[in-house]
Amino acid sequence: MAKSPTVEDVARAAGVSRQTVSNVINSPDIVREVTRERVRAAIAQLGYAPSMAARRLRTQRSATIGIHLDPYAGGISGIVLDRFIHALTDRATPRGLRILVYAANDAEEELRRIRQLREGGEIDRIVLTGTYSGDPRADWLAEHGIPFVAFGRPWGELGTGPLMGNPDRPWVDVDGAAGTRAATAHALAHGPRVAFLGWPEGSGTGDDRERGWREAMGDDAEEVRRLRWTAVDTVSAARAVAAQRLAAGGVDAIVCASDTLAVGAHLAASHNGHPDMLVVGFDNTPIAEALELSSVEQRPELVAEAVLDLLVAETGSYDGAWRRLIEPELIVRTREQSS
Repeated sequence: MAKSPTVEDVARAAGVSRQTVSNVINSPDIVREVTRERVRAAIAQLGYAPSMAARRLRTQRSATIGIHLDPYAGGISGIVLDRFIHALTDRATPRGLRILVYAANDAEEELRRIRQLREGGEIDRIVLTGTYSGDPRADWLAEHGIPFVAFGRPWGELGTGPLMGNPDRPWVDVDGAAGTRAATAHALAHGPRVAFLGWPEGSGTGDDRERGWREAMGDDAEEVRRLRWTAVDTVSAARAVAAQRLAAGGVDAIVCASDTLAVGAHLAASHNGHPDMLVVGFDNTPIAEALELSSVEQRPELVAEAVLDLLVAETGSYDGAWRRLIEPELIVRTREQSS
C-alpha cells in the first residue's frame, strides 16, 4: 500500500519549512500570499490531508464547520449555494477541516440547531448564509463566542456602505455592483438603451446589483427610470414584465439581476421578434449556458477560499481584511459573440 503523504513531503515539494506548511493550514493570514499558493499547490498535487483526529485531540476542538442547507425550493438560481457548499467542502479537506450540513426552516430554528450541535461537540465554527437586514444570527454567534464568517454582507447596517460591518462579524461576499457594471458596459456596445430587470426594492443583494447598472448607465435620470424594470424572481413574472416593456420599443439590450429573470426576458424578447437581443443574467447557472445567455459568474471557489481563510484566522488577526469582496466574472456566450 502506498504511503500517505506527510507534512514533511508537502514542505519539501513547496520548498518551505514544516512550520510554514502548518501555518498555511492553521493560520494562513500570517503567510505571504505567494507562499500560501505554493504550499496549497503542493498539498493538492500530493493529495495531503492533515490528521483530523490528531488535531481534535491536540486542540480539543472538532475542526468541523457547520453550514445551513436551505429548504429545497426548486428554480434556477438555487444552484449557487449548492456550488458554494461543494467548493467549501472541497477546500476544507486539505486544511484538516470537515463540513457538517444542517437544516432549519427559519433563523430561530437555526440558532437552536447550532446550540445543540455546539453543545454536543459536533461543530466549533459556522458559515452563515442568506444574510438579511435585521438578521439576529450574527449577533447571537458573536455574543456566544462562536467563530463564524458570513457568506453575504450584513445588509441594513447604517453608515457603512458596501463594506459594512465590524471585525467581530467577518464576512465574504460577491461584488454584485461590479458584476452588473461589467455586464452593462458589455451591453452598451449593442446600443445605448440598456434596460435593467431587477427585483423589487429592499433586497440588499438586488439593490447592489442595480447600483452597478446605474453607475454604468450615467446621469440621464429620466432614461434610467424608464429602463428600470421590476419583477419577482420567477420566469413567468419576468417574461410578463419584459413582454410589456419590449412592446413599447426603445430597448437595445437587457441586464438582469438573476438568471431566472434573464430566462424570462429572453423568452419575451424571442416572442417579440428579437431572439438575438442581448440578455445578460447573473449567477451563470446551467440554464444560462444551455440557452447561450451571457451571465455573471460568482466564482464560488474564490468565495469558499476566502471564507476558510477568515474562519481559521485567529480573532483580531484579520489585518483589516475581515470583510472581503470577490470580483465576479462576466461570461460572454456564443449567442452574443456571433450576433
